[in-house]
Amino acid sequence: MHNKVRLGILAAVSISLILLFLFTDIGNYPEYVLPKRGIKILAIILTGASIAFSTVVFQTVSNNRILTPSIIGLDSLYMLIQTFLIFVFGATSATVMNKNINFLLCVGLMVLFAGLLYKFLFKREGKNIYFLLLVGLVMGTLFQSFSSFMQVIIDPNDFMVVQDRMFASFNNINTDLLTISIILVVLVSLYFIRFIKYLDVLSLGREEAINLGVDYDYVVKRLLIVVAILISISTALVGPITFLGLLVANVSYQFLKTYRHSYLIFGAILISIIALIGGLLIVERVFTFSTTLSVIINFIGGVYFIYLLLKESKA
Repeated sequence: MHNKVRLGILAAVSISLILLFLFTDIGNYPEYVLPKRGIKILAIILTGASIAFSTVVFQTVSNNRILTPSIIGLDSLYMLIQTFLIFVFGATSATVMNKNINFLLCVGLMVLFAGLLYKFLFKREGKNIYFLLLVGLVMGTLFQSFSSFMQVIIDPNDFMVVQDRMFASFNNINTDLLTISIILVVLVSLYFIRFIKYLDVLSLGREEAINLGVDYDYVVKRLLIVVAILISISTALVGPITFLGLLVANVSYQFLKTYRHSYLIFGAILISIIALIGGLLIVERVFTFSTTLSVIINFIGGVYFIYLLLKESKA
């Protein structure tokens, strides 16, 4: 089966799930229900696309299929920045209350961290997957520990604001950031187009990419900036979801069986949308909100992560 056909099947499934989510059980007030569901669908598509897009790019840059931006600690860093801003300025300050200023400040700091991450981690050749994984887990734990320390000593009212941002929630989507998120995703996508041609070569490894004429340092730095911005968008909209990227990226590799990133990225985005909207339908219509989507995704993703680690150790 050709990959275009496979992508067509994924697109058809995702559109079907979107329509099912929008138009089932509308009740007597469709004029109230449909706009609310439409905004939720838009946020889900943005979140799913950002996580899938950034994970495929990040795995190509790091040259392995187990590392993701979340596992390396990028969403933990986002939460640390949020906690630090509230700790220093208070929950009622303009830096925190004005969500656009808050978001842009976080994006700027995440981009700075992406530069440091490249300088100290990815620029050095010969680091194996377990070293990168260990560093990522240590950084993620360090960021969470700093966040927890500040959360313990801040004012209880301020802590309530932090707590709202700590957990992934698709029923409490930060819709105030939808406009700026859409603008950023469009700008990042336009900026990324010039680099997509390098991804197939980068997947061969650092030395091979340099030998084939790729300006490795320049390209990888820019791609990490793209990853940092996309992770900021997804975390700001719904909160941290650790294993979604790992899950959808690897399913995309298995389903499409190609090295071409023009297919892999779109495939991962569509699989992410299917996973999120299908999961929401199950949570809302089957489990009747007795559990949350993030718990299900992190459980399945965690099991899959362990499977990939065991598979890698046997290879």
